[in-house]
Amino acid sequence: MSTLRSVVSTARGRATSDGAGVRLTRVLGHGTEAGILDPFLMLDEFGSVKGADYVGGFPDHPHRGMETVTIMFDGRMRHGDNKGNGGVIGPGGVQWMTAGRGIVHSEMPEQEDGLLRGLQLWVNLPRVQKMATPGYQNLAAEDIPEAALPGGGRVRVIAGRFAGVAGAAGGIAADPLLLDVHLGQGETVEVAVPEGHTAFAYIADGAVRLGGQDLTAGTLAVLGDGDAVAVEGTTSTRLLIAAARPLNEPIAWHGPFVMNTQEEIRQAIRDYQEGRF
Repeated sequence: MSTLRSVVSTARGRATSDGAGVRLTRVLGHGTEAGILDPFLMLDEFGSVKGADYVGGFPDHPHRGMETVTIMFDGRMRHGDNKGNGGVIGPGGVQWMTAGRGIVHSEMPEQEDGLLRGLQLWVNLPRVQKMATPGYQNLAAEDIPEAALPGGGRVRVIAGRFAGVAGAAGGIAADPLLLDVHLGQGETVEVAVPEGHTAFAYIADGAVRLGGQDLTAGTLAVLGDGDAVAVEGTTSTRLLIAAARPLNEPIAWHGPFVMNTQEEIRQAIRDYQEGRF
């Protein structure tokens, strides 16, 4: 019998901006209610119908020691990096970028107006992989497998496994589970989650009942331990369920660099400034 995870705490994000003035809501990260959930460092939701809120995009910028996961709901974003990777992520697409020892990339909207919406999640890398070769997984909507639910809903499996369906993204150090869950009103789903893994749910649209609590769009629920998560859609809803093995390592974080010590941060800054990314 499953041991269902309870909701330990809930949090809402704060309005901020990043890149070249892109307006967004920061849900996880420094200065948020939720803080950091090892190995998850940051979660941003961006979304607007006004081009002025996002048209500046995220021009060339470096990363080292972590991974970024961009999940597009609406609109189109072009990604490129100094390793020759690139592509356009449309609705339902995902980009999983592993910065490793260093990468310079950009994320720029392919539109000047109209709805652009999605999530970006930062995932830490363990010490032994912080200086690995950078990697890039560009996943179109059709590349992401889905599991149909009996009530008509669906679960898009970005990483990990659900109901025997393997996720599209592979080779990820933190052994993550990342699910894009769509439920109708009154529909329920139970998701197996490894015991001991950090887990959260983020309600993107609608409302759910989870762990005995009613949660609405824009709420992040930090989940306690157990081997399963049970969710009911109290309206038609969309939510992200994420889990991963905690690293339990020191975190030294400066802007786009996430290492284990301040000396490693200083080295990352020198390497970037001297063109070694």
